[in-house]
Amino acid sequence: MKKIQMVDLVSQLEPIKNEILSSFEQILEEASFINGPQVRKFQADLEAYMGVKHVIPCANGTDALQIAMMGLGLQPGDEVITADFTFAATVEVIALLGLTPVLVDVDPRTFVIDVEAVEKAITPKTKAIVPVHLFGQSAPMDEINALAEKHNLYVIEDNAQGIGTHYIDANHKKHKAGTIGDVSATSFFPSKNLGAYGDGGALMTNNDELAHTLRGIVNHGMYERYHHDVVGVNSRLDSLQAAVLAAKLPHLDGYNAKRRQAAIQYNRYFQNNPYLITPLTVSGCEGICEQCSCHVFHQYTLRVKDGKRDGLAEHLKALQIPFGIYYPIPLHRQKAYVDTRYKEEDFSVTNQLVEEVISLPMHSELEDDQIEFIAKTVLDYVNQT
Repeated sequence: MKKIQMVDLVSQLEPIKNEILSSFEQILEEASFINGPQVRKFQADLEAYMGVKHVIPCANGTDALQIAMMGLGLQPGDEVITADFTFAATVEVIALLGLTPVLVDVDPRTFVIDVEAVEKAITPKTKAIVPVHLFGQSAPMDEINALAEKHNLYVIEDNAQGIGTHYIDANHKKHKAGTIGDVSATSFFPSKNLGAYGDGGALMTNNDELAHTLRGIVNHGMYERYHHDVVGVNSRLDSLQAAVLAAKLPHLDGYNAKRRQAAIQYNRYFQNNPYLITPLTVSGCEGICEQCSCHVFHQYTLRVKDGKRDGLAEHLKALQIPFGIYYPIPLHRQKAYVDTRYKEEDFSVTNQLVEEVISLPMHSELEDDQIEFIAKTVLDYVNQT
């Protein structure tokens, strides 16, 4: 059995290594490091894959979220609603821009933002909702877009973990996550389903006017060299990372299918265990559907009941099986985001999840014997303690 890794980028590289090295050589020979042909190629390829009019590459996923909010013209004091159970980058950019973060609870089975909690949190100061497509599946976008339309709000999709997943709307039509709101932000951090070999990110929108604004913001507010029409930032995807992403993009659906298959295998081992709650898909499929691609399993996250999570984590660590606890502290309890507005009873689900969740190794290169070893190790612990 190969060494078990949380993400195996080395094995994933082998089939595309020569293509990437050839692109690197071309970039070095042309010295086209910034905004070169590789960036433009990847942008066009991603637009075609996503079925979206505009992709605006940038330096990382956090920048993408910030630039989206800048492009929409949000102003200090405006309230932005997002999930309490997610990575800090989502709320970080809200605070950095002088906006007011409003954190709400999540669904206990899917971990995505709770629509009822969103509706209760809307005030006259609310200007945007940021649903997070957490762990690889979409937030309930029909309901979120309906709320946004009712209250004249922007919808900014945080798609850092969900690229390639589909959302199935009320009319049974498929949409790629990241193409449903006003604008979306994604990350190409190396561990993502579509990951670079460094940092990278992108924004996506079907709004021509907004796309024009965003393209200026990412490049110091310039549309013409040395003419700064808007306040901008320095956030550009470099050509080397674009070359990596362009090589990986044709394989993304295959990577995601392999992740889904690994998740199905995990579920078969864990189903009906009284101490484990396996992932549930938002589309209401029984188990994990192999056809609809409504979950791309950026993470495979279990809930471990009866206070067994921390002991399981120590057990896995002792056996050198990697794992992650995403996330150990709710955002509303993080020192940077503590606020007297928040009441613990409003975060009952998140407060429970941080005590129960554990993410197991998940990537496109997982092998059957590795999954079996991991699963049996988990079961041996929870069943015997």
